Amino acid sequence: MASSTVSRRLPPSHHSDSDSSDSDSAPKPLHHTDFSNTIFRSYIEISGLESPDLIKIRSFLTSSRSGALSCLICLERIRPTDPTWSCSSRCFAVFHLLCIQSWARQSSDLSSLRAASRGATDDRNSTWNCPKCRIDFPKTLIPKTYTCFCGKVENPPHDPWILPHSCGEVCNRSLKYDCGHKCLLLCHPGPCPACPKLVKNRCFCGGVEDTKRCGFKEFSCKKTCSKLLDCKAHCCVEICHDGGCPPCRARGVYKCHCGKVQEEKECFERDFRCEIPCEKLLGCGKHVCSKGCHEGECGDCPLQGKRTCPCGKRFYEGMACDVVVPSCGGTCDKKLQCGIHRCPERCHRGDCVETCRIVVTKSCKCGSLKKQVPCYQDVVCERKCQRVRDCGRHACKRRCCDNDCPPCSEICDKKLRCKNHKCPSPCHRGVCAPCPVMVTISCFCGETHFEVPCGTEKEQKPPKCSKRCHIAPLCRHKSITKPHKCHYGACPPCRLVCDEEYPCGHKCKLRCHGPIPPPNPEFTLRPKKKKQNLHNDSTPGSPCPLCPELVWRSCVGEHIGAERMMVCSNRARFSCDNYCGNLLPCGNHFCTKTCHDLKIKCEDCNLPCQRERKPLCQHSCPLPCHHEDCPPCKVLIKRACHCGAMVHVFECLYYNTLSEKEQIAVRSCGGPCHRKLPNCTHLCPETCHVGQCPSPDKCSKKVVVKCKCQTVKKDWPCHQVQAAYHSGGRDPKDITKNQFGIGLISCNSDCKSKIKADESDLHLRKPKVPERKEADEENHVRKRKRRKDKVQHDHQVSTFQKIIGIVRKLFLFVMILMGLIAMAYFGYKGLLWVNDWMNEIERQKQRKRYPRI
Repeated sequence: MASSTVSRRLPPSHHSDSDSSDSDSAPKPLHHTDFSNTIFRSYIEISGLESPDLIKIRSFLTSSRSGALSCLICLERIRPTDPTWSCSSRCFAVFHLLCIQSWARQSSDLSSLRAASRGATDDRNSTWNCPKCRIDFPKTLIPKTYTCFCGKVENPPHDPWILPHSCGEVCNRSLKYDCGHKCLLLCHPGPCPACPKLVKNRCFCGGVEDTKRCGFKEFSCKKTCSKLLDCKAHCCVEICHDGGCPPCRARGVYKCHCGKVQEEKECFERDFRCEIPCEKLLGCGKHVCSKGCHEGECGDCPLQGKRTCPCGKRFYEGMACDVVVPSCGGTCDKKLQCGIHRCPERCHRGDCVETCRIVVTKSCKCGSLKKQVPCYQDVVCERKCQRVRDCGRHACKRRCCDNDCPPCSEICDKKLRCKNHKCPSPCHRGVCAPCPVMVTISCFCGETHFEVPCGTEKEQKPPKCSKRCHIAPLCRHKSITKPHKCHYGACPPCRLVCDEEYPCGHKCKLRCHGPIPPPNPEFTLRPKKKKQNLHNDSTPGSPCPLCPELVWRSCVGEHIGAERMMVCSNRARFSCDNYCGNLLPCGNHFCTKTCHDLKIKCEDCNLPCQRERKPLCQHSCPLPCHHEDCPPCKVLIKRACHCGAMVHVFECLYYNTLSEKEQIAVRSCGGPCHRKLPNCTHLCPETCHVGQCPSPDKCSKKVVVKCKCQTVKKDWPCHQVQAAYHSGGRDPKDITKNQFGIGLISCNSDCKSKIKADESDLHLRKPKVPERKEADEENHVRKRKRRKDKVQHDHQVSTFQKIIGIVRKLFLFVMILMGLIAMAYFGYKGLLWVNDWMNEIERQKQRKRYPRI
């Protein structure tokens, strides 16, 4: 039966190693310590390589380390403290000492019983065999003591620091092939590996000498063998090889033994015989050679010399070779094929009859029937043998058995102790041999494995494998994830932070939740009746949750200072309850709605246009508020000429588009100025002009100058009159039109007589009124004088008051400025405090709404 390999899922602890630090921890099963490095150290240091025999030793160590070492007889685990025996012939299997002793005694007893049933009395014929490899051992080699693997120490004590059931010393057993060296490993199970010593040896053909390991000293030089072949004519053309050289394949033309036929054959077939008979004339000259193709002489004629009759009783001498020997006439008397009777015929040539036909009385094999029959016939009865065969279960039932019943030919077919197979041996006494099937328990990649007896595989677990898992991670951390070791089932999950970037720019801080690669099959021992379709699809990862970061989010109107702290993934928008303030489509006014989404159209502007018109004018645009340029102003405006004598009417656009010089020229009426000169009562003689009249001190108009009594009159030029007033300390501007020029000349004699006459007339008509007038004039003069004095006094006092007023104004300005600064400072602090207070309230709301964040 072929051994099978099965799989089972490893516990999480099998992944807990240096290369997979992110696997979950779990209680580890109790295993033996790994001693492979210490056992093989001395061998590998010398040889530098591993022998194939080391694989068996490593398999045993792996099963021992995994706690899977089991006894093939009882199928129980072999503990480190249990006495054991190991087969040292072929299989090197390990058994409980008590189990192998019981097995050997039963097997030897059955062997003795079987020999006794056949009549043998020698106890040396009783043997027992190994339960696994079936090598026979004599009864004297039944194990009696518990020894270590190398056999030097009896009852080796259990030491947790060395391999169980070993003495811990160097094995020192003789190596195979009797090379003369000893095993260098520590006491170990299984076969000793090949000898690692360095020796000089020649290649197979003997042409090259080299230093090789003693266990691998047989080598090929890879050159042509060149040994002389059996033909002694050609050399071997094969590459240096082990064993004898092949037959010579050189082709040539060769003759047969007799030389009659020539054929082209390979060298090793050169010695051949043809099919033509020899037919050479013998020495007698009468007969020819009857031999086939042969070499050498044909020899003498066989009919010459002493001759006998056909039955051999009568001899003839000196008879010619060509004369036929006569018959003697007596009975032939040669023994027939039966070996008992003789031929009853007369002397004859040729063979006697094949069958003896003499009637004799014969008994059957079992002795129950006697009968007369020809000698060549056997007597067989119809009675069936009822003796029980050596198996003790089945009767012989062979017809006419001679009491030497053959072994039972039935198959045992009992259920073995493994409960998986039936005994394939012929029917036998005693306990069936253990199940010969060995089940291979291996890791997923198959690099690490060990064999266990059939029936114990259900309790086994896969061995630890130091190879890395071949499945590559599918998450975004595959370039930085630590590799883990070979395993069954799903790969351990990635323990790194996801760190995937959201569209908002933040990164996910949860544990990696990316796609999971397809898992390996689970470790199972159930036979697969049908080929299962394994789903090797990877498991897609879960998407990252919504971004939980807290960010400042502006209102729908994007007002400055109205931001709120919100969860980044919360796309809910809010209004800050302020005015929108966005520029309306008219481009002149701002929206007065409450804060709203910018995608929503702001209110329509219903105000009149308030833009400044270009060119600048004082008239407002008649259209409602609009974004385009205002239409040209067509309003008629009135502008007086420079002298004020005439009013012009212009279109506002026309007048405002003119330059300053053009406006001055257009406004001029073209006539005399008609404005009163500042220093006299005459009008400006110039054409209508802008600004003050030119040369008011050079007026050439004639002025009637009178004396005080207005009796004397003269014509003076106006500028002379002005000069007279200036010389008299009077300003011409203070002189009224009626008094202008009066009193500049002195009165003459005519003026005095006229004054007196007038005064007398006046006195007669109104005596009291003049007195009053004089009093009034005096009062009037006094009032004017007092007013003038007061003005002068006020003018003197006002300089000091101005200084005081300026100081007061400066003080008031400083106080107002300090008040504004204080209000701004405390207002800003108050706004910050209100902002912090609102943020704290918002945080409390967020904590209540998202308690996990």
